[in-house]
Amino acid sequence: MTGSRQASRHRARAAAERSRRRKRSRTRTVLTVAVSLLVLVTAGAGWVYMRLNGNISTFSSDGVSGDRPPASTKGSNVLVIGSDGRTGGNSDLGGGDKDDIGRSDTAFLLHTYADQKHAIAVSIPRDTLVDIPPCKLPDGTWSRPQTDVMFNAAYSVGGTAKGNPACTQNTVEKLTGLRVDHTVVVDFKGFATMTEAVGGVEVCLPQDVYQRDLNPNRLTRGKRIFAKGPQTVSGQRALDYVRIRHGIGDGSDIGRIKRQQAFVASLLKQIKSDGLTPTKLLPLADAATRSMTVDPGLGSADKLVSFAMSMKDIDLHNTKFVTVPWKYQGARVAIVHPDADALWASLRADRTIDGQDAGRKDSGGKGDAETTAPSPGADEPDYGTGVSVAVYNGTTVTGLAARAAHMLEEHGFTVTDTTTASVRTQVKTVIEYGPGQKDQAGKVARALPGAELTPVATTGIAVVLGTTYATEPEATASAPPSVLPSQVAEDARSADDNPCSNLSYG
Repeated sequence: MTGSRQASRHRARAAAERSRRRKRSRTRTVLTVAVSLLVLVTAGAGWVYMRLNGNISTFSSDGVSGDRPPASTKGSNVLVIGSDGRTGGNSDLGGGDKDDIGRSDTAFLLHTYADQKHAIAVSIPRDTLVDIPPCKLPDGTWSRPQTDVMFNAAYSVGGTAKGNPACTQNTVEKLTGLRVDHTVVVDFKGFATMTEAVGGVEVCLPQDVYQRDLNPNRLTRGKRIFAKGPQTVSGQRALDYVRIRHGIGDGSDIGRIKRQQAFVASLLKQIKSDGLTPTKLLPLADAATRSMTVDPGLGSADKLVSFAMSMKDIDLHNTKFVTVPWKYQGARVAIVHPDADALWASLRADRTIDGQDAGRKDSGGKGDAETTAPSPGADEPDYGTGVSVAVYNGTTVTGLAARAAHMLEEHGFTVTDTTTASVRTQVKTVIEYGPGQKDQAGKVARALPGAELTPVATTGIAVVLGTTYATEPEATASAPPSVLPSQVAEDARSADDNPCSNLSYG
């Protein structure tokens, strides 16, 4: 009996040991699989980033002007340029000579507000008459400034096939008084691929469109290429849609801008509806990075992804599209002042076009009364109360300091001195401010659009007037209105608007 019990206990111990070995084996197997999956996922993510990094092209920041508007903590500004350059296979899609110089077909400034819940894209017509500042040329020299020339000429300065995005950025900064944080150039071929990556984009046409509407050099009307009404397009058809100019409305670039805004809104809507999943985003990211040339600040996959994710909470209804206030000037487009000045001022103050203060991440659109100074307007004539400033005439124009002093006093500023500056060759108006006086200097800057803020070691605020102020008409030498003309807000498109609404001009 004793031997039998011992044998039984031995068999039990052996069975238990075999069970423990099986459990250890299963545990090792599970750990091995988990580690293997982790390695595969990590390697996969690394492969994705390597692929996206390999797609990205950058342009040199050497051509960005040193004379720039001050950086702001209120929101961010991204300049988006649509290029119709004929390199890299784009001539197959856009027509034209493959050896032609780079040209910009469309451009808009995207302002993302600090609350990261609102955004606005301001289109600048390519025929707009602007001043182009000095820009860097391929041989390292800088061009002469140009006055009253078409906006899209900035991209062609230097005459290279790749274009000159830095020159367009310099021009936009001079035009708006806003610092451009990043610049992105999107080409024809990549644009078409992006629309395919999202499975097409819903668009609408106000009427039937024929081949001659896309190519006015045709002698006959040709075949119908788009039917009136809503439809989904991708690839070449998407590109044809955003390029149509003639035969709709007055056939102008203004009407085409309206359709381009509707298209971008529809593209954003499609991306949102697909959801931000890797399956959906990877093909889009791959197509987007292959189509883009960006500034060095966005020159890697992680930077681009981080930038894109920073906008994920912006609601479609709070994403607006407008065109800079304009009027026809002959065959060209002229900017309307002071309406445009009011628009740029509202963006500098991080105010939406309906007057909300969106200047803080957690503000929910209400802003921060302690840190965000209100913009001047008809209901706030004395916004300069409590701010003392000395005014110096840095030009040879007689009476300029007195003129500026009178304007500042009308807005509540206390002018402590008006005299001639020691240097009288000042070109741009400069506002110098001492330690702790940046907010007060900002109020002065609102009264002097385009002036440059410069910190100095001494206490006090001083304005040194330049020739740019001397050439301004007396009537416009005052603070831009904080409330935009109602027409700007009324003409705005939201990203959730009906794709068939407001598609042409004239």
